[in-house]
Amino acid sequence: MRLPGALQTNVRVEIWSDVVCPWCYLGKHRFERALESFEHRDEVDVTYRSFELDPSAPPGVTTPTVQLLASKYGMSPAQAQEAQLQMEQRAAADGLTFAMADLRSGNTRDAHRLLHLAKARGLQDQLVERLHRAYFTEQESVFEHASLTRLATQVGLDADEVSRVLGGDEYADAVEADEKTARALGATGVPFFVIDRRYGISGAQSPATIARALNRAWADAGVRG
Repeated sequence: MRLPGALQTNVRVEIWSDVVCPWCYLGKHRFERALESFEHRDEVDVTYRSFELDPSAPPGVTTPTVQLLASKYGMSPAQAQEAQLQMEQRAAADGLTFAMADLRSGNTRDAHRLLHLAKARGLQDQLVERLHRAYFTEQESVFEHASLTRLATQVGLDADEVSRVLGGDEYADAVEADEKTARALGATGVPFFVIDRRYGISGAQSPATIARALNRAWADAGVRG
């Protein structure tokens, strides 16, 4: 899919995702594998953009993910559990460990606000990875301020700064701006990769597919300006 946009010096990749989206973690892993094989990987700028899967979820309340799946897709609880198991197997085939059985989901606005703080401090990729791994592998909460603070400081963010952000509404406008842009670009789900605001990739595509898009963007005379 080709998207209109401005010219860039380096290849700029924007990735819309949510920290509780299993396909997003899988997509991140596949993107990183593609980037490793990309000859110009040192000239690729990556930014993670906010996309809340359930922005209407009340803060402070979590629900079993199996229950949410069953309700959203009209599944029985057994079918939802089977879908979770299949996701675990899919992740394992890509070298990731998912523990899906007892996952709970909720409002991720605070996690996204911290990811904008991390971007400002040059630690966004580290925090994205830490939150994904905490949630899907370690079954830790990414909804409570205490756990978010601990995870954020583990990647190098300042505890006082994290506390200040979580205690107010800082970066909420940035989260909303990301989601508005996603809608304008036609994103209906995540992960959604946009390269130089010219090429879009929907879903956790294979590393080979992502690599082809990176090479096309690099070779495109218009993109290179």
